[in-house]
Amino acid sequence: MKSSATKPESAIGQTVYMDYVDSLEAVVREVEEHVSGAGWDQPVRLFALVQTAALLESNPELDLDSALSLTSVEQELDDIKDFEEFLGTLAWPEDVEGAIVVLERIVLPPTAESDLPQGEDDEVVQAAMEHPEAVDVRIVSAVLRTGQNLNALRQRNHDTTDAVAVGSDLVASLNDQLLATFAE
Repeated sequence: MKSSATKPESAIGQTVYMDYVDSLEAVVREVEEHVSGAGWDQPVRLFALVQTAALLESNPELDLDSALSLTSVEQELDDIKDFEEFLGTLAWPEDVEGAIVVLERIVLPPTAESDLPQGEDDEVVQAAMEHPEAVDVRIVSAVLRTGQNLNALRQRNHDTTDAVAVGSDLVASLNDQLLATFAE
């Protein structure tokens, strides 16, 4: 990542800068591993990213890694039928510095598009699931309020922690949708 995410905070008349980007990869990997522990075929999962120090101040009994400036807090979700519509209704309070969404998708190579039927979404999804080149992927999209992002991708057929791809802008459209939930 090219730039550092900083947010000014007042502390006894001084401006203190927190570097959240340094913690983002560790938090993304932690969330990805946590979700993968529950196996595949999961619903969408959503996490708020909050300042670890503030969370420990209000909840000193929590066992958190204070070396990380951010901590993920899972949000309870009802069954989401239309994820894009749901994101359009989502807004975060000021103390949430970022968010992570984890979802599973079927990925096909562009050459497989001609093999899919034209018609109802259910038919297309079923054909995609049954396609011989279909790959199940778990996608983790993390964004900070300041615009930085990081993604993690895990394939079902390469289901090991060391095979998880991590990088920024891997799923740009999902990152943009999640970042829009922080728009004022």
